[in-house]
Amino acid sequence: IVYRDHQLYYHLTGTDFYQPVASELLQQSERFWDQPLVSENGTIYRSAYLAWKLWKRHTPETLFSYTEANLKLLITDELALCYDEGYTKGVHDIDALKILKSLLHKHKDLNLLRYPPGVRTIARFFWDGLLPDNKQSWNQRIKAAGQVLSVFHGNIEYKWLLDELSASVDDFVKTMPVLRNASHDMNAVAHYLFDDLRENDLFVVSIQALEWYEQLNLLLTAKDALVKFRQIADHAATFNEKVQLSLQWVTSFMEEKGYSEMKDYIPEVASLLLFRHEGKENLIAERAQAEIEGLKGAHASIINGKLTYNYHEWIGKLDHFYLNEVPAFEAFRKERHQLIQRLKVAMRLNEFEPKVLSSFVRNKLINEVYLPLIGNNLSRQLGTVGDNKRTDRSGMLLLVSPPGYGKTTLMEYVANRLGLIFMKINGPALGHQVTSVDPQSADNSAAREELKKLNLALEMGNNVMLYVDDIQHCHPEFLQKFITLADGTRKMEGVYNGNPRTYDLKGKRFCVVMAGNPYTESGEKFKIPDMLANRSDTYNLGDIIGNTADLFKLSLIENAVTSNVLLSELATKKYSDLYVMIKMAEAGTIEGFELEGNHTKQEVETYISLLNKIIRSRNVVLKVNELYINSAAQDDAYRTEPPFKLQGSYRDMNKIVSKVMPIMNDEELEALLLTHYRNESQTLTNAAEANMLKYRELSGILTHDEKLRWDSIKETFVKNNKLKGMGEGKNMAMLLSQVMEFTGHLGDIKEFLKGKV
Repeated sequence: IVYRDHQLYYHLTGTDFYQPVASELLQQSERFWDQPLVSENGTIYRSAYLAWKLWKRHTPETLFSYTEANLKLLITDELALCYDEGYTKGVHDIDALKILKSLLHKHKDLNLLRYPPGVRTIARFFWDGLLPDNKQSWNQRIKAAGQVLSVFHGNIEYKWLLDELSASVDDFVKTMPVLRNASHDMNAVAHYLFDDLRENDLFVVSIQALEWYEQLNLLLTAKDALVKFRQIADHAATFNEKVQLSLQWVTSFMEEKGYSEMKDYIPEVASLLLFRHEGKENLIAERAQAEIEGLKGAHASIINGKLTYNYHEWIGKLDHFYLNEVPAFEAFRKERHQLIQRLKVAMRLNEFEPKVLSSFVRNKLINEVYLPLIGNNLSRQLGTVGDNKRTDRSGMLLLVSPPGYGKTTLMEYVANRLGLIFMKINGPALGHQVTSVDPQSADNSAAREELKKLNLALEMGNNVMLYVDDIQHCHPEFLQKFITLADGTRKMEGVYNGNPRTYDLKGKRFCVVMAGNPYTESGEKFKIPDMLANRSDTYNLGDIIGNTADLFKLSLIENAVTSNVLLSELATKKYSDLYVMIKMAEAGTIEGFELEGNHTKQEVETYISLLNKIIRSRNVVLKVNELYINSAAQDDAYRTEPPFKLQGSYRDMNKIVSKVMPIMNDEELEALLLTHYRNESQTLTNAAEANMLKYRELSGILTHDEKLRWDSIKETFVKNNKLKGMGEGKNMAMLLSQVMEFTGHLGDIKEFLKGKV
């Protein structure tokens, strides 16, 4: 969640995705939007917060008794627990120690002046407003409790007295309209009264208040106004009116003199104006201001390494920050985290992170063939880096191959290495019915979710790989939507959250990759709109590209490394020895080859035996692959035998290799291969027999009866194929079949007569 254009937005890092945040709590917490740490804001420095946490956790008296070494240890321990508060060791811990020591010394030197002027003034007004009998009663009870404390320092029995005194002060303030707006804690007033009166009858007075009182007194005396004030005050109807009068005179004086920064002392000066003649004050000359030098941290409150503070004002801010702002920030941060997690779940963001399979092998075919080809296309779509950076981004990458040849695995790996979001759109979930990119147009939830992902990818804009898988299941009209995205305009119409949008992706790191299978689920040839195909670089990962036959053959073994225990063990010891042993197995000798790893003679023999069988299996898989590719490329009208649908993919190779063992003989290996493809053929239903007979034919294991059956199937297929092309209708088909059968018999008679002549 980021702050942008005076509003909070959800943002997917590295992309152009921004979405306004709808949260009442976050909107009410605007002061935290640009606050990165719980420990610091524009007013409070994080080291001061660290010091104040210790102040609140321990009493000032306890902390003052600690040595500097003990205080350092206390701060160090706190630092270790608060790793998320942004403290830097050697900076904030040292500053916190200086701040804590300054506060402790100021607290001790101020003595009872540590209570704010407003608290002490309310106590003075309360005490002087009591009736003589009540005042005497309270005085006796306070001093009695004070005597107990002087002997038993840890005694807490006087707490009930403080509660009762606090309630009395609160009742008094309620009778004083002039004091009702006072924001001071009545418990603090009760504590001050107890601390001040438990040993004597003198109220403490600050040097600041006394200075302002004396100036006021001189001014009033010079203007013959002091006597008038006394007369008016003495004839006031109520104690509240008397206090109010005193506050008015002092406030007017302060405003005339321009002492606005001393407004906190107005009540104390007013109390002196009313009760100074009674002489019941204990003057403390210590001032509330202090300065801390040599601070290392950076904050608005620190100027040239100095922090100047007023004790009462600063501890008030620190306490408010500690009690109010920190919990509010924690609630804000918790709400923000929960909103992010809910959005992650709703948007299924974990699905878009490219995850490389543990079994993925970056083989030589990928390194030397596929990556240069794919890289050439992606450099046009994403733009190359450096001085040759492209700005004319266009094109699309189209990968065509049967299932199991690693299209998705390879592109997910590439997306991972390029730091792209891998947005995979599932073609079968869309189906042939979907022709629009609007999620609301989909007639089922699966298609709707895929279209939402598609539009989310467009909304992200940057650092995205849009991967549309199994496009043979998609309607051509749907695929045509990508034409303008694949050409120089790099635009596409979309619908996000119900709002139509035109996405302009020029100059952005956004690439489109489509993957397809030569056959659709109905067996028809796969087709892609011409205008889209013309803008694409098309590669068949199941075919041999140029003079890379050796690398393609080798890749089948490389990809199977993780499938076989012994093969994986060999690769773990020394991967380069795998290539050497493959050459040994192909050459039929170990002479002339040198291994880098430490292998025993028996291990080498075991590996060679295993690789011999794997190479034989690989050759069969290659034949199946070649036959599948050729069959897929053939038009039905020119077929002389049923389509061959058994595959020779990496997936097939991995399944076979996982079961190959060095001790197998030729018959057992042949049986393994046959069993594998028999199992694979079970999904072909009525085409299973023809495909298995074709497999046995290319493997050279076709029996005489199976050959007769295979010839019959091919002959029938050719006849049916001709009938299919010559006409439709049941009667016409029967007539043509009888004519063809009659013609065939005439041919047999002709051949027989030729033999008699």
